[in-house]
This record gives sequence, structure tokens and C-alpha cells, in this order.
Amino acid sequence: MRQKVSVLRRLGGCAIAVLAGALAATSALAADPIKIGFSMAQSGPLAGSGKSALLAMKIWAEDQNAKGGLLGRPVELVYYDDQSNPANVPPIYTKLLDVDKVDLINSGYATPIIAAALPIAMQHDMVLMGLFGLANNAKLNYDKYFSMAPTGEDPAKVATKPFFDVADQLVPKPSTIAVITPDIQFGHSVLEGTRAAAEARGMKIVYDRTFPPSMTDFSTLVREVQATNPDLVVVGTQPGQSINVARAIAEVGLNARMIGGSMTGLQTTDAETILGPQINGLVNFAYWLPAPKLQFPGSMDFLAKYQAKAKAAGVDPIGYYVAPWAYADLQILAAAVEGTKSLEGDKLGAFIHANTFKTIIGDVQFGPGGEWAKPRTFLIQFQNVKSKDANEFTGTDHLVLVGPPDMKTGDLITPFDKARQ
Repeated sequence: MRQKVSVLRRLGGCAIAVLAGALAATSALAADPIKIGFSMAQSGPLAGSGKSALLAMKIWAEDQNAKGGLLGRPVELVYYDDQSNPANVPPIYTKLLDVDKVDLINSGYATPIIAAALPIAMQHDMVLMGLFGLANNAKLNYDKYFSMAPTGEDPAKVATKPFFDVADQLVPKPSTIAVITPDIQFGHSVLEGTRAAAEARGMKIVYDRTFPPSMTDFSTLVREVQATNPDLVVVGTQPGQSINVARAIAEVGLNARMIGGSMTGLQTTDAETILGPQINGLVNFAYWLPAPKLQFPGSMDFLAKYQAKAKAAGVDPIGYYVAPWAYADLQILAAAVEGTKSLEGDKLGAFIHANTFKTIIGDVQFGPGGEWAKPRTFLIQFQNVKSKDANEFTGTDHLVLVGPPDMKTGDLITPFDKARQ
């Protein structure tokens, strides 16, 4: 009998311990969440990248909560569709801060969306991670803004640098250049970078007239460029423009030794599969691909999770462009919270400036203006694409890294009509 009582007591003790552990876990889960608020394009022209970014951020939240959340509290994402319209951004962030009472904020996708959110962040003295913005902080010099784009403190030069680094290897050296770009801030940055690069190399610019941002038919413009017979053609366009310009280049038969360079949007599977073989020969910037030297710890695990969820979520099924960066910017924000044990903007901002962060897109360190201290961009060429199937755009067989030399996965095919055959 005494033996039975002893056993029951031991079992009771174990049950109490198990119950205590369960109660502690329940208490942790029941703690008020740390809310991270942001706008993200789920409709409008930026929606393709916005939806991809949102899925990546949801995966980060799942991963972070599986590790115990932040500061022992679960994380919760609070977000609204900005409809790709900067005018919608200020009221969204006002609601996030005044009504939803978020603890931290993040930006939506693209330069104009970030520009609309930045003054709100400044008014509330909060850190803002900018997802793929170009020179958003150049004039404001806000000490709590950080750019998740590897373009560095002088993005006008960096935007075209991969293109010209590869062009410098051509024999004989190119002597003339044309520029196709819209009359907006982004376009003028590309134009400024191209002019500086051309001047440094003694090249003549034979065409550099900007086009109206609303233009959709580029056949006449491309024929004008063709008439100047340039060695190089830099194209700096926004997502919808990039597709239409690429179509016009293919239809008109524009030829040069290199064409492309800064065509935003052609990094997404949606755009690539719309164009199919029409994309062959174009060179373009890229920020990340699963090339051997870009497979940083955690990147391929993230990609597997993303691709497993992408079809059901109706987003870019491959996810090479914006998704890893959206995940990484929350990695940095989380590291700052854990590193400071705080949600205060002053402490978080100082910590981010002072540290290097290991993320799925590599080591990230920020310069004084919140841009990357060490830029990292590269150039790809679309080669031997045979169809519009998404599988054509996985890996690096058809998305060939042609520069810089230490990242190359293949050689540039030139001139352009040889590459598009």
C-alpha cells in the first residue's frame, strides 16, 4: 500500500511539473504580442512584388514565433493594402500607430511608398526599414532609416555600375550609348549615373530623351534609338514599362552590343513568363539568385518554404527578387530588438548603425545615411529561354550572372541579336 502511495505521489509531482510547464507556455503565448505594422501593395502595379514580400514576412513571423517570438512575446504583423498609391500611405500609418497601437513599423515596397512613410516614422521617432528604395534618405538624413537595397550611399552610380563593369570588358571598347528612361526620379537617377559613367569613359551619348511615365507604346521611341546606332543601350524602367519596352525592342529588332541594365520588374517570374523568349539577350541588374556564392546560411531553407506556399498564396512562384529581402529586413529589426531588449527608436537605430547583421541575403552593414556600407549588385543576361514556362527562370542556367567576375556563372553573349537567336 505504501508503495502505491509513493508511486502516486511521484506521478502527482510529474503531473504538477508538466502542468506548470504547460501553464508557463500558455502564459508566454498569451502575452501581449509585439505588433509590427506596415502598408504593402496587394493591388495596383506594385502588387506582384508586394504580395511576394508579404508572404516572405509571414514566413518570418512564423519562424520567429516558433523560436519564442521577440523578448518572450509573440510577434504579430498588422498590414493594409496601399494599392500601390503613395497617397494612401500616410493615413495607413496613422491608423497603425494611433488605432492599432503597433510597436514597430516597416515600409511597403518601392521608393515612392517609402517616401510617403518616412515622414510618419520621423514624427514618431521610429526606425523604418525601407524595402527596395532608391535614395529615400538622401535629403532628410534621418538617423533611424535603413535601406534594404544593396545600392550604397551613391545609388545613382551604383544603379548602372554592373552594366558598365561588364561593358568595360568588351573588345573593342564601346564608344556610343543611348538611354531609355522615364521622366521620374528613378529615371533621372539612371540618367545621371549613365552620364557620369559615359563621361568617365569618354563615350558619346547619342540619345537621352526621357519619356512620359504614362507611355505604353514604345515602338516609335525604340526606332528613334535604333536610328542613332548605339554600341550600348541603357534601359532604366519601372515594372510595366520594362515589359512594354522589352516587347518593343524584340518587335523592332533593336540591336546593340548590350541592351538593358536597370529594368525594374524583369526580376519577377510574372514579367519573365509574360515575355518568354522575347527576354533573351537583355542584361539586367539582380540583387539575389541561388548562385553558389549567394547561398548564404538560411537562404535555401527560406526559399523552400516560400516556394511551397507560393502557389496557394497566388504569388511569384520562384521568389528570387523581393522575397528574401523582405524576410531579411525583419531579421535585422528583430536582431536590434533582441540586442537592445527595447522597442525604442533611439536605441534600435543606434544598435543597427553600430552592428553587422547576418541574414539570409548575407552580411548587412549600414553606412551613415542608412544605405548599405558596401554595395553589392550584379548583372545577369537572359540566355536561351525557349518558352514562357516558369521553370525556364529557375536556377542560373537561363539567368546567367555575367558580372562581376568573382560571381560569374557564365559569359556575356554579344552582340544583342546573337543572344536573342
